[in-house]
Amino acid sequence: MILSAIMMQTPGNIFFRIPDFFILIRPNTPVMTKKVLALFGSNLIGGNTDKLLTQAINGVEDAGCTVERINVAHVNAGPCNQTYSCMVEPTCAIEDGMKDAYRKLRQADGIIIATPVMTYGVPGALKSFMDRCQPFYMAKYYRKQPFITPEHVKIRRTLFICIGGMKDPDIFTGPILTTKAFCAIVDAKYADELLQNDMDTILNVDKKPELLAEAYEKGKALGERIVKMRDGE
Repeated sequence: MILSAIMMQTPGNIFFRIPDFFILIRPNTPVMTKKVLALFGSNLIGGNTDKLLTQAINGVEDAGCTVERINVAHVNAGPCNQTYSCMVEPTCAIEDGMKDAYRKLRQADGIIIATPVMTYGVPGALKSFMDRCQPFYMAKYYRKQPFITPEHVKIRRTLFICIGGMKDPDIFTGPILTTKAFCAIVDAKYADELLQNDMDTILNVDKKPELLAEAYEKGKALGERIVKMRDGE
């Protein structure tokens, strides 16, 4: 069935009338999102990484932003198959949970990544999630048609929260390098970090209230910057 549409216009608005319906379009209306995407890289809900991320999220929300959290290990998504379809198409050929994740990544004004160290890197699910963002890479570096506009790039920043069991000072080298590469690909600058090693001794972050407070403050600072940028201050 083909429906006829009648256009009606009022100052600043355009209506398209399809029998019994009106569709309102506001031209050039800016999208003010103030959204932060929180990526939880651990498999352990309620653990130390979760506690730190929760505090950071509280800070972001208190600053006036909304937060959507993705428990990466629970995303219905497999690893990158290296089919390279994203070299020519602006998406991944694999039909799974990453489709929704791509949309959320593109909309976000800020990103928080919270993860434990696993074998001097990030956990497998989080690494696969990052690897599956090849469509961002190909759009930006190969086709020269990045998903994120220059105006949005100015806003987007990432807070990295990472804990490790050992006291080795080099324990965060791998996770930081991986995360910085991911941030460059998705155009969300690696801007701040909260790192805590020696968790095999500390065991529970509740013993370090100053660390939980720092997570909150860093989240709040991220949120305040987004609000300031979005409000044009």
